[in-house]
Amino acid sequence: MFAYIKGSLEVKTNGYVVIEANGIGYKIFMSETAIDRLGEIGEEAKVHTFLRVREDDMSLFGFNTNEELRMFELLLSVSGIGAKSAISILSNISPSSFALAIISGDIDTLKKLPGIGVKSAQRMILELKDKIKTEEAISAEPVSKEIEVAIKDDEKVSEAVSALQVLGYSRKEIAIAMEKIDTDSLNVENIIRKALNNLAK
Repeated sequence: MFAYIKGSLEVKTNGYVVIEANGIGYKIFMSETAIDRLGEIGEEAKVHTFLRVREDDMSLFGFNTNEELRMFELLLSVSGIGAKSAISILSNISPSSFALAIISGDIDTLKKLPGIGVKSAQRMILELKDKIKTEEAISAEPVSKEIEVAIKDDEKVSEAVSALQVLGYSRKEIAIAMEKIDTDSLNVENIIRKALNNLAK
């Protein structure tokens, strides 16, 4: 319903902010990390939003970037993880680190997140890796042959592509974003971060 809300930051407190837009004050629940990144009271703020609707409640959740929003939606799709847990997790790990942990099966990183034990981490990896299986080969639309080869043959690039797919991007979108990156000089997480910057443009 709301893709984002842009307006004056009126309240900035523990767990939520209030943004006034067109005379309406929107109470938006956010992670502590996301709240810290917003400006000062009275400044203009733009927050990407997710509206959760239940029989007895309608709540807005806010994010600094689309990547954080995508990660939140992914977390909600995992059995046993609710909105509050997802927001808490977002305070403790970046989307790029999270996606990389899923792809590499890094249970140690995931179990450090609040409310996540070994079994929850294993379930998270299993359920989110399954989402990638719906993505097949690169789209038939033309992309750089060099990038196609890199995705198939370069382990770093292949791992970064899989991580970006976890965050919901298509292989076509990823291939185009990768064309602008010098992958040879970067590690996997930095490839992911640079690709996310390109995808956000």
